[in-house]
Amino acid sequence: MKEQVIQEMKDYFGSDEKRINHALHVLKYAEEIAEKENITDKKKLQVIQYTTILHDIGIHEAEKKYHSTAGKYQEQEGPPIAEQLLKKIDVDQEIMDRILFIIANHHTYSKIDGKDFQVLWEADMLVNLEEKDLFKDKDHYPYIDNTFKTDAGKEILKKAYQID
Repeated sequence: MKEQVIQEMKDYFGSDEKRINHALHVLKYAEEIAEKENITDKKKLQVIQYTTILHDIGIHEAEKKYHSTAGKYQEQEGPPIAEQLLKKIDVDQEIMDRILFIIANHHTYSKIDGKDFQVLWEADMLVNLEEKDLFKDKDHYPYIDNTFKTDAGKEILKKAYQID
């Protein structure tokens, strides 16, 4: 089903390779963190995978409605779109509810309430830091390191910042 979610995301974003590549890159980090953190529960893994694939799905609608890609607008616009896409592939309601909660709050650090959400946060942060080329600026590291909670995420972050 992961491949179906990826295909739905690709179909939705169409020719927007930037958004597609971002989601797939976040997925790669999320799966790496989940594996290193020994997350093996099938439902939790589905939540992590599907959420990372769809976390920014509201960005186009945010741009249309608000002329902005601000996180609060993505959080507002993403869940209805994600729900529509997930219903097409018959995702379990309990899993869907969790995915929609995380998407609705994925830019709000204070809303993190579980390891699945934390994994998305860290994976998305890693990709955003890469995309903005901030790994060269070590001044960002202490602040960002405070938001990372998993050992795997911290390990990847330290490696990226070349910190021993």
